[in-house]
Amino acid sequence: MNYRYSDYSVEQLYKEIGELKEKAQKAEQLGNISEVQINERKMQVAISYTMNPADFKPEEIYQLKMEPGFRFLIEYIDGIFAWGYRINLLDERYEKIEALPIALLGKKVDK
Repeated sequence: MNYRYSDYSVEQLYKEIGELKEKAQKAEQLGNISEVQINERKMQVAISYTMNPADFKPEEIYQLKMEPGFRFLIEYIDGIFAWGYRINLLDERYEKIEALPIALLGKKVDK
């Protein structure tokens, strides 16, 4: 049966995260980069379901965990996704809005 992560218990989420991590490591050993990326993205979504979206606020800026040098300005939160804009090292805001799982957001940055 296929369930949505939103239907999982916290224990099921952690079990799934562990299994996805194993799959990603095996794929990496085999040199299958696209499979590594798929499993890592699923892992980020599953981890996001173990977090509290209310901890992330619109109009706040957060570091991006996987991309040092980039920050993320949140426009709004929808479920476990933060919608907003990347900001680069030169303080330039990207024009395209995007959605990121909240697990990718790091510490809040003071403005």
